Amino acid sequence: MTVIVVMGVSGSGKTTIGTALARALDVEYAEADSFHPKANIDKMTAGHPLTDEDRAPWLEAIAGWIREHQDGGGVVTSSALKRRYRDVLRTGGNVWFAHLRGDREILAERMKSRSGHFMPVSLLDSQLADLEPLEPDEAGAVFDIRETPAAITDAALTAFRERS
Repeated sequence: MTVIVVMGVSGSGKTTIGTALARALDVEYAEADSFHPKANIDKMTAGHPLTDEDRAPWLEAIAGWIREHQDGGGVVTSSALKRRYRDVLRTGGNVWFAHLRGDREILAERMKSRSGHFMPVSLLDSQLADLEPLEPDEAGAVFDIRETPAAITDAALTAFRERS
């Protein structure tokens, strides 16, 4: 079975769309932030972007979750900013990426308005700089965050079900 990875920079709505997709598909959901070691959370909270080395154990842990959910499917979030990060996630098995994309202004406004999240708006630019869009050979689709969560969820479900 295929696991959906809801990807995008901070503030793109990964949690909202991921939980809605998991509910609609009746599969388990996992939040990428829960896979971060405490040192990563502390580093981001302090306003420092993660390095590839910082992300490696986090990506491996998410790939492990994907591996464990190949039989029943699942939905997991991950910024999955770079192709090589997505390659690590694909080591877990069959994945399909739902990339949530939007303007910096919308993303920053969303980040400012949420409470209780460790990621400061100051790290948004580093995420946008690192973001490598899905390539044509990567299974998935791109969704505009200006749409409502319900519209994005419906479009993602349709695209996921119609994938070849």
